Amino acid sequence: MFRAFVVALVIFVSAMQAQAQDRYWVQIEARQTLTEATERARFYARRFSDVEGYYLGRGFYGIVLGPYSESLARAELSRLLSSGQIPSDSYLQNGRRFEQQFWPIGGAQASTVSTAPDRAPELPALPQVDLNAPEETLGQARASEAALPREAREELQLALRWAGFYNSAIDGAFGRGTRSAMAAWQSAYNQEPTGVLTARQRALLLLQYNAVIAGLDMQLVRDDAAGIQMQLPTVAVAFTEYQPPFAQYDGQGDLSAARVLMISQPGDAGRLRGLYEVLQVLDIMPTEGPRRLQGNSFTIEGIGDDIHSYATASLQDGEIKGFVLVWPAGDDRRRARVLDLMNSSFARLDGTLDPNLVPASEDQAIDMIAGLSVRQPKLSRSGFYVSRDGLVVTTPEAVESCARITFDRDTEAEVLASDPALGFALLRPLEALSPIEVAAFQPRTPRLKDPVAVAGYPFNGALNAPTLTFGTLEDIRDLTGDDRIARLSVATQPSNAGGPVLDQGGNVLGMLLPRNGDGGQTLPADVQFALDAEMIIATLETLNITPTRNDAGPALSAHALTEKAANVTVLVSCW
Repeated sequence: MFRAFVVALVIFVSAMQAQAQDRYWVQIEARQTLTEATERARFYARRFSDVEGYYLGRGFYGIVLGPYSESLARAELSRLLSSGQIPSDSYLQNGRRFEQQFWPIGGAQASTVSTAPDRAPELPALPQVDLNAPEETLGQARASEAALPREAREELQLALRWAGFYNSAIDGAFGRGTRSAMAAWQSAYNQEPTGVLTARQRALLLLQYNAVIAGLDMQLVRDDAAGIQMQLPTVAVAFTEYQPPFAQYDGQGDLSAARVLMISQPGDAGRLRGLYEVLQVLDIMPTEGPRRLQGNSFTIEGIGDDIHSYATASLQDGEIKGFVLVWPAGDDRRRARVLDLMNSSFARLDGTLDPNLVPASEDQAIDMIAGLSVRQPKLSRSGFYVSRDGLVVTTPEAVESCARITFDRDTEAEVLASDPALGFALLRPLEALSPIEVAAFQPRTPRLKDPVAVAGYPFNGALNAPTLTFGTLEDIRDLTGDDRIARLSVATQPSNAGGPVLDQGGNVLGMLLPRNGDGGQTLPADVQFALDAEMIIATLETLNITPTRNDAGPALSAHALTEKAANVTVLVSCW
């Protein structure tokens, strides 16, 4: 078994440690991927005869020169630095951090060996291999390879894929793709590229493969309430609570950003699709990355600046089960290794999460789903439709420095035109959109003190429909005499900005502007300003857009006016 192999290796190493206590190395580089570290080790090996490479833990691979006695190591460090042959930040290393050796292949082993987890049920059995024993011949390698069970062959393919040499199916069949990957791995380590790994090479490849998760304590966790069994990195995450449909395992220690959610609920294809949509609006699932819903299963990958997430679930016999893995960004090799183990060990048990398992102290909020935060935009404003193909007018404030812009948090949009000086922006949906109704402008000058209504989203979209706020037209000019901007008396919220100002017949008199004060003064709360309808019409016409006009008509009922406002008003979100 793999454990027996590691134990045998540890015994061998222990015999060497007494001799290693007074050994020192000159560390010249550290890289975060095995491929990069191997390339740099090969580069230095052309210049120095004593290049070695070791896994240092925490995702780093060190390239060193040595070993030397302490005095000779100090002399070599000084000589090589003064001659400019090694990087200026090189330093002495006593080898205590060394784990698996990756360069040169088959060389003397490191002073310590990190034992890989022995509880992973899918890890294949390996023969006990003395890494200092004579190498196998090609015929012997073929014979020992032929004796491997399918699980061991699949594990080798996984290790080759992780190391960057293989990108085909994990099927245990050593065809042309696998042979090419093996030959490439051998060439990378200055071995004869036969395409058949010897027992020693297989053992070293798997040591490298497992080194990246050393210290995560991958354990098989059985959650009977969720009806799921799978391997989890128990050093990184620990069970927190049940929030159906999730069993939550939150991050801890140095990996506080990590998180695992076991997904468990009864359902059908409709609920599976609903779950697929819900997961994509959560904070734990960044917006960038591939998504796939097909048949009775889905996968979602979210790649962000801070986290890299993966979710999968499937429907079988009326039960939806799967998991979500959230991992810190930039730790891709370890994340990929953990994900491989979670996927391969995932098993369905009887039953699903009881929907009544919600904690008594559950703090309910509209921006939470099952205890998880819903992704929120950095800014929300209002807007309104001005064409049958879904063009929206809003304030430029709503679309400044946005990675994404959405209508009603669903349809993505882009800026078609913007005039910050005027306070006008025009947005276009990125997919076909047919609004129920478009705004009709009433360009005639209204009378002072006429009642008006501002339609918009006063609470950053917390309500799922726009609201009307009523007031009066106070002046057809602003406080500086600019007749492009009307002054209103109406109490609004910041996210109302960009919304239409309506007359009693539901026609648009203008667009509410952001409240920025005037001349550095603080104005009364009910003093607001609106861009005049004539200016909006003229700007649209310069863009070859013909807006709808409408003369003032009879006053609508409150219900009819609210319905018209809901049809034309849009929540504009900046992400």
